[in-house]
Amino acid sequence: MRHMARRAALRSPVPRAHAAAPEIESYLKAVRRSRGPNAHVVLLGLQSFDTPTLHKKVEQGLAFSALLKILRLMALPMQVLADLLFIPPRTLQRRKASGRLEPDESDRLLRLSRVYGRAIELFEGNNRATLQWLQSPLPVLDGASPLSMTKTEPGAHEVERLINRLEYGVFS
Repeated sequence: MRHMARRAALRSPVPRAHAAAPEIESYLKAVRRSRGPNAHVVLLGLQSFDTPTLHKKVEQGLAFSALLKILRLMALPMQVLADLLFIPPRTLQRRKASGRLEPDESDRLLRLSRVYGRAIELFEGNNRATLQWLQSPLPVLDGASPLSMTKTEPGAHEVERLINRLEYGVFS
């Protein structure tokens, strides 16, 4: 049950937006329709949910537009997103010019979208509350923010475990 998230959203000083971004609505719809474990790809503007196709897309490198889409949704400065994805500024400019990310960068972007999607679910589509929580240092993460933990796969898994505990009312 997501009752803990509901209570957290109600206590949150950030007001609930009346209309979520279309990508967030599409993501929540994909989750409700049980599109599988890859529903988060909607947040990157991708249409295919099946793992083999997604694997091929990552191997080829995602389009730079996927990075721009999540940048807009998360309202992050480009440099913050580049730091989360371990992409130096000059390399980022080259990726923008080529229109495509490298496979390792694509994989990290996919990881970020996965955690972001799970947080959107936790806060029931409230993007402001989601972003506030993702950027807040948490004692349970040794003072790190959930967003900074997405830099590594083990960190992202820890954030996902935390989200699961919060959804089911397990205090951390």
